[in-house]
Amino acid sequence: MVSAVTARERAVEAAEQVRDPEMPMLTLADLGVLRGVELDGDAVVVSITPTYTGCPAMATMRDDLVHRLNDAGFARVEIRVVLDPPWSSDWISERGRAALRDAGLSAPGPAPRRTGPVALTLGPPRRAPSCPRCGSAATRLTSEFGATACKALYRCTGCLEPFEHVKEI
Repeated sequence: MVSAVTARERAVEAAEQVRDPEMPMLTLADLGVLRGVELDGDAVVVSITPTYTGCPAMATMRDDLVHRLNDAGFARVEIRVVLDPPWSSDWISERGRAALRDAGLSAPGPAPRRTGPVALTLGPPRRAPSCPRCGSAATRLTSEFGATACKALYRCTGCLEPFEHVKEI
């Protein structure tokens, strides 16, 4: 008979292999979306946090986790969405940040710190991304929205290459 510790370790290992559907160079663990994996009787309970409210990838993340865990031998899988605390780009692991850079995306800097109400601003937030190709800090925002809502488009004024920047949240 397999012990509960071994089963939990197998469940964690399986869940940590699931990739983000929008940025497949990252696992959900490296993205910081995977919050926990526990056993509750014969069920695996996985907790995930969306990167932002209304993230369209959540259904795919849920389905991919269920399929991966089913394939690993777990018949009952429950996915719980945890909203508090909200996800932060600071939760992206160092391995995840390196994977973003290796894929030609600019990794987010430190997330903004808020201690009170969020101020309404009409302009884009100030960011200082470095070019993932040449490392130059001389970059210019070209669009606040990239292929997904969590990315912005920039152009390096040094090497002139366009690139996507994962937004700080």
